Amino acid sequence: MGRELQKQPQQEMASAVEQLLAVNPYNPDILPDLENYVNEQVSSETYSLDANLCLLRLYQFEPERMSTQIVARILVKALMAMPAPDFSLCLFLIPERVQMEDQFKTLIILSHYLETGKFRQFWDEAAKNRHIVEAVPGFEQAIRAYAVHVLSLTYQKVSRSVLAEAIQIEGLSLDKFLEHQVTNSGWILEKGHGKCQLIVIPPNEFNHPELKKKSSDSIPLDHITRIFPILG
Repeated sequence: MGRELQKQPQQEMASAVEQLLAVNPYNPDILPDLENYVNEQVSSETYSLDANLCLLRLYQFEPERMSTQIVARILVKALMAMPAPDFSLCLFLIPERVQMEDQFKTLIILSHYLETGKFRQFWDEAAKNRHIVEAVPGFEQAIRAYAVHVLSLTYQKVSRSVLAEAIQIEGLSLDKFLEHQVTNSGWILEKGHGKCQLIVIPPNEFNHPELKKKSSDSIPLDHITRIFPILG
């Protein structure tokens, strides 16, 4: 059945996997289909946390059938889903002995840097391990989107140099990125030149607490744990 699924268009394959999960998610016979679906998620730049968690659970019952390459791809896709807690959910299902392998140690380090807003260290570590992250298309774009998300929760204004470090873009590429953000996200560029130029980020209830609708509303814990190290 795995080969049949692999030949189907992505949408049909997703539907077929969803049906498999609904009928018998603990049937080890569907393991090859779920592995094929991980590869399909990579090639088509789609994502299914439910299917990936199901595969990791099946690996717990069939450890001799575990593919470390597939597990690594699942974790990279989970990193790309931040700020969702998908990476931790997946890691919980991976045996400690597997986590001790170098590629998984690297991914855990990358996750820590992202969670604590240490973007310069993240990009440095990612550059040393391109063979892991570049195997999954769209990785850099997803991380940049997450970095912008964190900056927008943290700052009212951010310098060009801080933004450049967070998203690892400089020069003309950064100019194009800023043009896009100004047009589509309401960013404002203050007068100035070079690295000291300031970018005004649209107000939200996190970078402008006075906009919070109700005093009873609290900032989710995951926001606090990610933002606080940046402010410190």
